[in-house]
Amino acid sequence: MARVCPLSGKKNLYGNKVSHANNKTKRRFMPNLQNVSFSSDVLGASVKVRLSTHAIRSVEKNGGLDSYLLRACDDSLSSRFKRLKKLLINKTGPKT
Repeated sequence: MARVCPLSGKKNLYGNKVSHANNKTKRRFMPNLQNVSFSSDVLGASVKVRLSTHAIRSVEKNGGLDSYLLRACDDSLSSRFKRLKKLLINKTGPKT
């Protein structure tokens, strides 16, 4: 499984570990991915995903998974979340 957040797109970053003696060795900065379960009121089910903490905070700030997906741009979403968004739009009806 790739260490990439499907909502925010955060992935591994590369850089140097610098010692006190200023020796530089390569290292990776990994995203803080957490297993989390969000409940969808419209779909009536819970969705288990592996998201970065930044994305979890964004979803909670926007009022839950349903409202976050309805506001999100399709270009920034993974294929799984695009399908969920399409299901939400079909259940709630088109935006007016």
